[in-house]
Amino acid sequence: MDPLHLTTSRRDGALTVSVSGELDIATTELLRGHLLALLQEAGHAHRADMSLIIEMSRLSFIDAAGLGILVSVQNQALSQCTPLRIANVPPAMLRLLRITGLDTHLTPPL
Repeated sequence: MDPLHLTTSRRDGALTVSVSGELDIATTELLRGHLLALLQEAGHAHRADMSLIIEMSRLSFIDAAGLGILVSVQNQALSQCTPLRIANVPPAMLRLLRITGLDTHLTPPL
C-alpha cells in the first residue's frame, strides 16, 4: 500500500495539489480536509482567476470513496465559483472517470 502524499504549490492564480499514492476510504478525509482548506484560501483571495487543480499523475489507486471526495469538493468549488479540475489523470483512473461520467465534470475536454 502506497501512503497518500499531498504537495501544494501556488503559482499564477492556481493552487495545485499533487496527489501520489492510494486514495481510498482510509485516506479520503486527508484529501478532503486539504482541498477544502485550499478552497477556503481561494475564496478569501478575492481573485476572480483563482483556480484549484488536482494533479493526479502519481496516483496509484482510487476507489469509490476517492471518487466521492472529488465530486464533493467539485460541488463545493462550484458553490463558491472557484474553477476546479483534475489534471494528468493516469489511464486506469481516466477509464473509471469515463465509466462513471465524471470525466466531463472534472477534467478538461478530451
